[in-house]
Amino acid sequence: MNDNALQLETPAPAEPEYFTDADAAVDRLKKLYDRSTGFLTEHFVEALGGEKPKARYRAFYPEVRLTTTSHTKADSRLSFGHVSLPGTYAATITQPELFDAYLREQLDLLIRNQGVPISIGDSDTPMPVHFAVANRTDLNVPQEGVLDFSLRDVFDVPDLNTVNDDIVNGVAPAAADGAQHLAPFTAQRVDYSLARLAHYTATDPKHFQNFVLFTNYQFYVDEFEAFARTVLGDAESGYTEFVAPGNQIIDRPDGEIVQLAKMPQMPAYHLKRAGNQGITLVNIGVGPSNAKTATDHIAVLRPHAWLMVGHCAGLRNSQSLGDFVLAHAYLREDHVLDDDLPVWVPIPALAEVQVALQEAVAEVTKLEGYELKRIMRTGTVATIDNRNWELRDQSGPIHRLSLSRAIALDMESATIAANGFRFRVPYGTLLCVSDKPLHGELKLPGMATDFYRTQVASHLLIGVRAMEKLRDMPLERIHSRKLRSFSETAFL
Repeated sequence: MNDNALQLETPAPAEPEYFTDADAAVDRLKKLYDRSTGFLTEHFVEALGGEKPKARYRAFYPEVRLTTTSHTKADSRLSFGHVSLPGTYAATITQPELFDAYLREQLDLLIRNQGVPISIGDSDTPMPVHFAVANRTDLNVPQEGVLDFSLRDVFDVPDLNTVNDDIVNGVAPAAADGAQHLAPFTAQRVDYSLARLAHYTATDPKHFQNFVLFTNYQFYVDEFEAFARTVLGDAESGYTEFVAPGNQIIDRPDGEIVQLAKMPQMPAYHLKRAGNQGITLVNIGVGPSNAKTATDHIAVLRPHAWLMVGHCAGLRNSQSLGDFVLAHAYLREDHVLDDDLPVWVPIPALAEVQVALQEAVAEVTKLEGYELKRIMRTGTVATIDNRNWELRDQSGPIHRLSLSRAIALDMESATIAANGFRFRVPYGTLLCVSDKPLHGELKLPGMATDFYRTQVASHLLIGVRAMEKLRDMPLERIHSRKLRSFSETAFL
């Protein structure tokens, strides 16, 4: 079968419609998206059933488009919700049901701040069949060669020209028609990440909450589940459900959760609250590669904050096992983001996140002011890509660590912070000292003290409390202008 032998068949073109009401605009996006996915799914099912394809089938993502001729500035305190210069701006949209609240908020801000209507219509970006049927649990796209025709001859497949980070990396050119970018990700990039999230975490993307904790130790998962069961028994807490890998949902303290026979690479757990205002915990395991992978994909959900709460090596003799480290700077030797965000780019501490973390430590430990310094130190965290760095010649690494004034070392924190900076997601780090390799306290069985065990038990709760403090802040305070570049997308 060759492409020239098949005529192209598409749904009837949808003429752009103009809206000054965000709710109506989102409803229109849903209709166009459902029409495209329905068209592709129908013909895909026919093809799987053995019916020889009669045409090449193509449908398009819906698109939001705005044109403004005014130089009028929006409220300069806002880091999003407006465009900086006159022109035409556009974004392809996927899964508007999943992003319902986000889209309504972003479109409403845009309409109010720019004072012009937005148009909703078809884009010129084809929708890959893989993503069109992604929400159908009864359908799988077979590998090339399984069917008696080439899938590429009949349907569109993912295209790396639109599945990339060019927009957030600041290197994406304008569209062929001159339109600038309205959103940080293309629809195909979002769909790709949603599929990867389900694979890596064994939970549906719809369960992810707006506040995300990352950890590198299973103990924190156990503590998170215990905390979730406690608050599910408190009607005043506002938390409604707890979701474990396999999309297992409980809504009461004694609900049953079964360990999966095969756990995913980075299992996720979700303590849900109305409006996705709960907390998600992801056990990313060890290493910057996992940290980058997780944040690459979670970023498309546009969370309001993510924090690293895990273990680290303490680098100062004055530290004890179980002490906390609040990162206010990062020494990046993880290397996984060097091509996307050069190491000379500073990763600033975000005041709102830092204050929330410090206040949470004080509340949980019952220590304040100068006394808090007994168990917590603020400083530079170094992140490396070699877990056994201690086995190498120490002169080079120790000299660099000393020059940087680093107080702790791990394998994930700087990666998570740097990707937060790159993706405009507020970030922070609070670590717990689990070993002191420079001072003979290695991570070995029996080395943990009672103080260490007590502190680790409190660590997860501190992360949760910090997230709750951030949740209570106005959105415009959390999403700092520090994270926005010279020319930014209007969408958060």
